[in-house]
Amino acid sequence: MQEPAIFCGNASPKLAAAVARAVGGRLAAATVERFPDGEVRIEIAETVRDRDVFIVQSTAPPVNDHLMELLAFADGCRRASAARITAVIPYFGYGRSDKRHGRREPIGARLVADLLQTAGVGHVITIDLHSSQIEGFFRIPVDGLRAVCALSDAIRPVLPPDTVVVSPDVGRLKMATEYAERLESSVVLLHKTRESGTKSRVTHLVGDVRDRACLVIDDMISTGGTIADAVQRLLEEGARPGIFVAATHGLLLAGARAKLSSASIAGIFVTDTIEQPVERWPAVHAVSVAPLIGEAIQRVTSGQLVGGPL
Repeated sequence: MQEPAIFCGNASPKLAAAVARAVGGRLAAATVERFPDGEVRIEIAETVRDRDVFIVQSTAPPVNDHLMELLAFADGCRRASAARITAVIPYFGYGRSDKRHGRREPIGARLVADLLQTAGVGHVITIDLHSSQIEGFFRIPVDGLRAVCALSDAIRPVLPPDTVVVSPDVGRLKMATEYAERLESSVVLLHKTRESGTKSRVTHLVGDVRDRACLVIDDMISTGGTIADAVQRLLEEGARPGIFVAATHGLLLAGARAKLSSASIAGIFVTDTIEQPVERWPAVHAVSVAPLIGEAIQRVTSGQLVGGPL
């Protein structure tokens, strides 16, 4: 059996290299560059004929550029007679566009699923999709990995013993319950209403946080508005300052640092599904998901159940 070929685009080079080390291999050779007009140019520098190919690429900002790189990579491998092409998409962009809120809106997640399959992708591995229904947009196997275990293990040593897990909305309640089970804690729910695509408001809290330490969880932090509102409401309800935050995908877009640089926030834990800028933000701690992805790749190549016993 030939060694699988692991490629990466410009979105996830450090994570991809760590994944390759986790499986005891190396990154396959390829060139990813731009023509002067911005078009993507991909050159695969080694044979992939009859090989399992894994392309590690988050569709992180700039989302459309990184998505196009992934599609071009898949098309190139398909034309080079790869046996199977797996797109490893640690962060799946357009995940929030999973349904229509009005009659004249696209469903971006479904569009991305169609594009990936048309390009030749036969299998997708991803981490903490924004909603599980996105798996149903694909006609190919999708393995959704969970980062809760890795984040729980990383944050457990610094949490006070009376910490309560806080879900910022109903959609994250299942994830919050997973954290609570692993951390042997309880769950509190914040109910919010979305006023626009970028603004939401916490309306009420279900549970008691008075004089308790809190861990606010989410699947992603983009502008930081949801987390900042949650922290403010928890403090108003009597929670102790020194609130921790855990989220799988740390987009941390412009303005997030200003919103989340508060003495009331003790630390922010994210994974490396999105590579953080060189500029250091002391409050942010990145937890690697390379071992998680590496194990999934080993299971796929050996014909084992992803997420099950080897």
